[in-house]
Amino acid sequence: MTSRIRYLGVAAYELVSPGRRILMDPFLTGNPGAPVGPDDIEAPDLILVSHPPVDHLGDAAAIAIRTGAVVVCGMDSRALVMGRGVPARQIRHTIWGIRIQVGDILVRPVECHHWSSATLQDGRVITGQPLGFVVEMEPGVRVYHFGDSGIFSDMRLIGEFHAPTVGLLGCSQPYELLPDMYTGAGRVVTGEMSPDEAALAAELLGVRYAVATHYVDPDSEDVRRFLELVPQRDTTGSRIPLALRAGQTLVIDGDHHHVEDPA
Repeated sequence: MTSRIRYLGVAAYELVSPGRRILMDPFLTGNPGAPVGPDDIEAPDLILVSHPPVDHLGDAAAIAIRTGAVVVCGMDSRALVMGRGVPARQIRHTIWGIRIQVGDILVRPVECHHWSSATLQDGRVITGQPLGFVVEMEPGVRVYHFGDSGIFSDMRLIGEFHAPTVGLLGCSQPYELLPDMYTGAGRVVTGEMSPDEAALAAELLGVRYAVATHYVDPDSEDVRRFLELVPQRDTTGSRIPLALRAGQTLVIDGDHHHVEDPA
């Protein structure tokens, strides 16, 4: 079997393997690198949302309404997508540890060290639990999405219990899309994980493929440093660091992989 992980820009991914298609944090509208929009992306079996900010929740509601796909998310994200017209029967809210099965896809929500809140249409602000995810695309290929997490030592437990082979690891910040980050005193100098922290996260998780994510520019200093630091943190001698350009696809076939450019 072959698994395909297409990078849609920022932290959005389309995961495809025989019989299943999964969208993760489908931020397409307003995403300068997105190779498709919410109206033309192929219908997924499942949409996973880590938390509500636009660069993660993105077009989840619009895609769910158009395609009927199930949305798995936290309570605050659930309230937002319901407010945008997704019926409750099409949503499964969850929290760390409560595994969800949709068809034959098992979703493992895992701890995420971040914040999560949503402003509803009536102005109320609600809070929820940010999520990371581990999903199995096929036997031997499990994908971890960091969901905007900072580094924490129990990532090692996620590796021990869930054995991800691919880590989608935030090593930067889509600074170009977040002008509010530049207001106030001081300045933002890293994303939720620095490049070195993301490289260490790959080691704690034990992934074979350490994939940079959460950026607009794949040639940025943060991404370059991540690619340099992954081998330095690797005690296995076999970890593969990668940084995809939006639209590119990581193809995994057994022990082999390659990166495809968009057609």
